[in-house]
Amino acid sequence: VQLVESGGGLEQPGGSLRLSCAASGFTLSSYHMRWHRQAPGKERELVAGISSNSGSTNYADSVKGRFSISRDNAKNTVYLQMNSLKPEDTAVYYCNAASYTQDYWGQGTQVTVSS
Repeated sequence: VQLVESGGGLEQPGGSLRLSCAASGFTLSSYHMRWHRQAPGKERELVAGISSNSGSTNYADSVKGRFSISRDNAKNTVYLQMNSLKPEDTAVYYCNAASYTQDYWGQGTQVTVSS
């Protein structure tokens, strides 16, 4: 059972990145999916979430209108499209799959927003 994030890197303010989270060993379609982030010296925070049937999404106030979470159950992958990036978006981003009985986390991918 594994979640693997990719797509992080260094981007300039105002730029865009798309993070991917691919699952192996289990099927994402039954799980609520979330992206969290943790900046140096700060607690981990929820960035975005999407329900198992993609019927609902939720976002932290700090990213509303800039970030978009989506999922492709056929590819067993969830995405986080990040636009209009700001330096304060710099953090390690973690993917999380949650059900009533299971809770899986990826290893994280670094996003750095800097000129």
